[in-house]
Amino acid sequence: MATTRIIPMHINKGKSLAQCLTDRTDYAKNPKKTNDGELVSSFMCDPDLVDAQFLLSKKIYEQKTGRRQKNDVIAYQVRQSFKPDEINPQLANAIGYQLAERITKGNHAFIVATHIDRSHIHNHIIWNSTALDSKKKFRNFWNSTTAIRKISDLLCLENGLSIVENPSKKSQHYGQWLEGEKPLTLSDKLRLTIDNTLAGKPVNFDDFLKQMRKQGYEIKVGKHIAFKGKEQKKFIRLRSLGDEYQEDYIRGIIGGKKEHKPHKRVQQATERRISLVIELQTAINQKKGKGYERWAESFNLKQFAKTMNYLTENKLLRYDDLEAKSNSICNEFSTLTNTIKSAEKRMTELSILQKNIVQFAKTKETYDAYKKSGYSPKFKEANITKILLHQGAKKHFIDLELKKLPKMQALKLEYDNLLIEKKKAYSSYHDVKKEKQEVLNAKQNVEALLDTEKNASYQVKKKDQQSL
Repeated sequence: MATTRIIPMHINKGKSLAQCLTDRTDYAKNPKKTNDGELVSSFMCDPDLVDAQFLLSKKIYEQKTGRRQKNDVIAYQVRQSFKPDEINPQLANAIGYQLAERITKGNHAFIVATHIDRSHIHNHIIWNSTALDSKKKFRNFWNSTTAIRKISDLLCLENGLSIVENPSKKSQHYGQWLEGEKPLTLSDKLRLTIDNTLAGKPVNFDDFLKQMRKQGYEIKVGKHIAFKGKEQKKFIRLRSLGDEYQEDYIRGIIGGKKEHKPHKRVQQATERRISLVIELQTAINQKKGKGYERWAESFNLKQFAKTMNYLTENKLLRYDDLEAKSNSICNEFSTLTNTIKSAEKRMTELSILQKNIVQFAKTKETYDAYKKSGYSPKFKEANITKILLHQGAKKHFIDLELKKLPKMQALKLEYDNLLIEKKKAYSSYHDVKKEKQEVLNAKQNVEALLDTEKNASYQVKKKDQQSL
């Protein structure tokens, strides 16, 4: 996975533009960090002369435009950090180069320097704020951090790498971001063992120490009690683990006087469920064997990357959540559809009923005269249209089993209310329909890759049919 952070670069106090460009680019190109410069790539500039070339373009910009700002951005940098042991330096540099291409769109010179001096490989992507034509400048835009992260995520997923499941809206340095993904420290493991031992309800403190020894810990008793596990080189004192792991506090827990709450970091490590993102990434990596090419022909990796972004942005990180969301949005869409259809049906019925009530009233006098004539054939022939309309309206009322004709004002009011209800449903209909399509597409893509029970049963059925 990769984290990204965009950093606008300004002129430092007491330094010239040339000095600042040299300092920033020299740090990125540091031979000790980039394997003697092997891991430095560039676009429309020479890595060895990048500071001078950036500076020249800015001088030309001033001559062409006549514009010069005191606190202008001289360059932009994106730091792209990858998960330890997940990527090699060459691929990291290639991904950084692709990211720079998509950000600058071929309008700005840039360098990509991949540093390998830390446990996590990371890129320093620096591009000139002045465009190649020296007529305009790169302008950082609102929410650029999110846009760059999405591009980086797409590139990572296209290359079979993981992404950050719940990206923070605020920028974090790599250590803060990695906190939730770090392997357990020796202190965390000791806390976890203490938690498990206390959960077993030891009789007293001596029994607690006895149980800890059974867990493989050597115990040093003195002014401060300390524990040493098989992986530890030094003893770890209880007092260094936090207030709730002090000797007095543990004695209080055993005695029932205090309540013990497991350490938050341990809870995260022990209770965190395997997410759908991890399952998908594992699945795609497993497919990189003999059958990978055949699978790739029927599945678009870019589409898969978009699916992964959708899952993370909507926090659908477990298949159960995705399925629940799918069912929920389908039910919502079905409810809206039924509401609209039901309203339209009733509105049609009301329109027909109102029409028949009007016809009934207009032809009532003629039909009453027809009755008084003893249903005279001559009278009927002379007034056939009005008589048939009256009979048709009356039959409609009988079919509806109306004992009393409703008032026109009440029917109009019901019609108007239905029209409002229909418009309200329609206002959400298109958005829900679009969301439903996105969810179902994501679910279909996930199932295609994970081979869920539904797809698995389909494959079995298909094989059975082929064998017949």
